[in-house]
Amino acid sequence: MNPWISADILTVKRWTKNLFSLILNASIEPFLAGQFTKLALCDSNMLNQNKIQRAYSYVNAPSEKNLEIYIVRVINGKLSNLLYNLKRGDKIFIKKKAFGFFIIDEVPDCETLWMFATGTGIGPYCSILKEGKNIDRFNHIVLIHAVRYQNELTYLPLMKELYKKYNGKLKIQTITSRENNINSLTGRIPFLLKNKILEKNIGLSINPETSHVMLCGNPFMVKDTFLFLKNNRNMEKHLRRKKGNITTENYW
Repeated sequence: MNPWISADILTVKRWTKNLFSLILNASIEPFLAGQFTKLALCDSNMLNQNKIQRAYSYVNAPSEKNLEIYIVRVINGKLSNLLYNLKRGDKIFIKKKAFGFFIIDEVPDCETLWMFATGTGIGPYCSILKEGKNIDRFNHIVLIHAVRYQNELTYLPLMKELYKKYNGKLKIQTITSRENNINSLTGRIPFLLKNKILEKNIGLSINPETSHVMLCGNPFMVKDTFLFLKNNRNMEKHLRRKKGNITTENYW
């Protein structure tokens, strides 16, 4: 059983008109960094009060008291617009137990761990790196966050804090697809890989002998990047029953 329980809204951080974070307090069961939960509200227009629910990853480390969820406001979205307009003191539903296997313990040992994220897909990586458990077995970690515009890099200050925390082990790279910025690469991830722009900028290469790639975010990015790595770098999806080089999580 995985019941719905009540969560208290502590803060709503509205980063842009379409991006926001919820800071919650709820008596959930312990979770693993990288896992996701489900949030819900009751649809007051339904006679039977059906719940409108969606899956979202935790941004906070499991050891932190408050829960943090990073959300994109979807045009005509049934739930995200309601969540965006919540305020301190409101209540929502959250699942007591977390879901998913996008966790560091499922990643095999390697020299370089590549963490690719688009949009709100940065959430699970923040949780994993803030928690910091089972990270020592990687010589290098590369955190890549791709967005459309520079103002959507809302967790860049946290990424910079994590960079300092890992004292040279962690490299961070931001990407914008729809504007040029001196501090970010420009273009889509598959394009930057195909032309080796990303790897040249980082100073490390992606290959099946030394690397493992985690992909989280827009399903189109996940699919296109996976196919590029499979067809051009001889990398395979990692499964429990069959070791590979790529771990994926679709996130919308």
